Amino acid sequence: MSKSCCNHQHAAPIKAVSKAAPGQSEHHHDSNCCDNTTPVSCCSTPTPHEHASRDGNESPGDEEPPRGSCHDKACCSAPLSPAHDHEHDHEHDMPPADPLIAPVQGNSRHSWQVLGMDCPSCARKIETAVSRVSGVQQARVLFATEKLVVDLAPGLSPDPVTAAVLAAGFQLKGESADKQAAGRKQASQQPLQGNLFGNFLGKYWQPLSLASLMLVAALLPKEFGQPLFTLATLWGLWPISRKAWALTKSGSPFAIETLMTVAALGALFLGETAEAAMVLLLFMLGEHLEAYAAGRARAGVTALMALVPDKALRIRTTAEGEVREEVAADELRPGDIIEIAPGARLPADARLLDELGAFDESALTGESIPVERRQGDKVPAGSLAADRVLRLEVVSEPGNNAIDRILHLIEEAESQRAPIERFIDRFSRWYTPAMMLVALLVVLMPPLAFGQSWDEWIYRGLALLLIGCPCALVISTPAAVTSALAAATRQGALIKGGAALERLAHIDTVAFDKTGTLTLGKPQLTELVSLNGQPETELLALAAAIEQGSHHPLARAVVANATEQGLTLAEARDLRALPGMGVEGRINGQLWQLLAPSRVATLNVEQQTRIASLERQGKTVVVLCQSSGDQALPVALLALRDQIRPEAAAALQELNRLGLNSIMLTGDNPRAAEAIATELGMGWRAGLLPEGKVNEIAKLASSQKVAMIGDGINDAPAMKRASIGIAMGGGTDVALETADAALTHNQLGGIAAMIRLSRAALANIHQNIALALGLKAIFLVTSLLGITGLWIAVLADTGATALVTANALRLLRKR
Repeated sequence: MSKSCCNHQHAAPIKAVSKAAPGQSEHHHDSNCCDNTTPVSCCSTPTPHEHASRDGNESPGDEEPPRGSCHDKACCSAPLSPAHDHEHDHEHDMPPADPLIAPVQGNSRHSWQVLGMDCPSCARKIETAVSRVSGVQQARVLFATEKLVVDLAPGLSPDPVTAAVLAAGFQLKGESADKQAAGRKQASQQPLQGNLFGNFLGKYWQPLSLASLMLVAALLPKEFGQPLFTLATLWGLWPISRKAWALTKSGSPFAIETLMTVAALGALFLGETAEAAMVLLLFMLGEHLEAYAAGRARAGVTALMALVPDKALRIRTTAEGEVREEVAADELRPGDIIEIAPGARLPADARLLDELGAFDESALTGESIPVERRQGDKVPAGSLAADRVLRLEVVSEPGNNAIDRILHLIEEAESQRAPIERFIDRFSRWYTPAMMLVALLVVLMPPLAFGQSWDEWIYRGLALLLIGCPCALVISTPAAVTSALAAATRQGALIKGGAALERLAHIDTVAFDKTGTLTLGKPQLTELVSLNGQPETELLALAAAIEQGSHHPLARAVVANATEQGLTLAEARDLRALPGMGVEGRINGQLWQLLAPSRVATLNVEQQTRIASLERQGKTVVVLCQSSGDQALPVALLALRDQIRPEAAAALQELNRLGLNSIMLTGDNPRAAEAIATELGMGWRAGLLPEGKVNEIAKLASSQKVAMIGDGINDAPAMKRASIGIAMGGGTDVALETADAALTHNQLGGIAAMIRLSRAALANIHQNIALALGLKAIFLVTSLLGITGLWIAVLADTGATALVTANALRLLRKR
């Protein structure tokens, strides 16, 4: 993003041609044009030279938004570039994008909560079953939020979809018209509600009853115990075989349930009744272990869903006075006044009406210290009122608050699977059928070709069949990815899926935008130099009049300084942007301009020397000019200085310790850029338009993996060109809706922590794959040699799943 605070030399304009209100023109610059309270609409992410008018006419190049940019979302809320655009001086509330591709016009979208999923492979089974239903255009199971989303052709009933899911052996919790209806209830709720003992029996009755039968059978003499073991095997096999048959009919014939059914029946045929029962018991225990692990991995999402209360206290004003009424949170609409007590959480995004209020926003930002908000500040849903009763005005629609947007992103992230996860998924699809074929050959070849015992090789073939179960392998990657994403979210970082996580682990170089990223993005006017002898206060009032009404950081700094001095500002008319130059407006009929020094041809040597001196101090210089004919006569120099983030130097040192290079890419002038880069001890490139940043990223990317850190829409092209784009979160809107990853706490130190976590996750995935395949390889050999039998085979598979899951859960403790 071109943030040339220094000289108003802005990059090529981006989607900034706008319609001015009467008497007030739009500024039209290349840079971002929003502040920490005003999200900027970026429905179509720009390319460097793209223009689009507000009426929707767009130039070619909008077909594919950059990776990491948002589509149809508000995408920036941090203080951004020095250029400003009155088109964006007002707030835009854009709906969040759906986690799936938008349904084709005319199709109907339905969603349910799915119960009974133990691992991501269960999600694939449901998708397979639903995809076979006539009229289904698209089906997606979102494992993290336990949600099934289906697009149906026009006029079709969703009943066949629910029937297909039930036939596959899973349960659905009623269709959710409101996207949060299911989420706000604990995902762990089951149909059985009662005391703890009743719930325990309801959940574990199958393995408990099977274990009891086996225990009795083991205590009885063999002539009585053998039939009882057979009964126990059939008792345990009944629900598993039913599910295997249901999955086979729904398109998943090679499920683990099928393998278990074949193995148990084969063991019964061979007379190994005790071993058959033990195999089934171990399998059931393994299933419950997987369910527990899945619940742990989803615990963060479940806790997030519970952050938004179901009820709210709404204040209505009537003829008799104020009326307090408790309403459902879903009934709140923008403009409603609500009141929350200390210790209560906000049910929606809201704007503070009281003068001051402290809020604990740790659930969203990871920052444990309560944040003080002032009147008019926006507070995200889920924030906890810290110290007093407060009144706020609701600003978000139902289903579109900060928590909802995080949930949408979590769902969206599931489609962004890591390349290694996609490979494992493809591998497991042919791995299981191949192992079944190998097991069949092991059963047939030795007896037929070499006259070996059928019983012995059938037994070994069945053991091999169980070893062929891909559960541990399939769960190895998603378990680690889910744990890592949950750990990152707790620390105030959002990483959008396994693909982004994997790219982040391979980063060599980190490229930073300057304003709003390395600096606070809150410049202050430090110096005003009169060039014509006119009083400085008069010149400041003229400059502030032109900038009045803009939310851009530079403009606000000028206006704030004028306000502090109590100056009266004249009304400026015919305000308009000068693309790549600055802004102009008429005051009392006279045309005045605020321009970048490089755009003022009439500067003399003394004035240029003064500008150079100010820029060497890291200051941004803007020239106030009076238009005379075709010439702009300079009358004042305005110097502004942005402050480097307090944690910037330490964050860069931490990246250096991780073996990463850092470079600053800025549209600022070289002297100001050098001053900041020297102070931070990093490389730099200055005077870059958005396409210049893209070119610099391309040069770096030719030999290394590059992450681009920015805070707004004009950084999107460079973020797309980089291996991964990371957004600074000056507010929750930026953190949620920009780039491949985002820092909600707006602290640069989070970048190093995010990279460390991603590297740990990748190492964890490699460990999991080695565990899964290593154990299978060992027991494959021992089973073929007859050293290990059926129950050891299933124990190896269950043990591998347990080890892989436990190893993945270690990432939840990463700090």
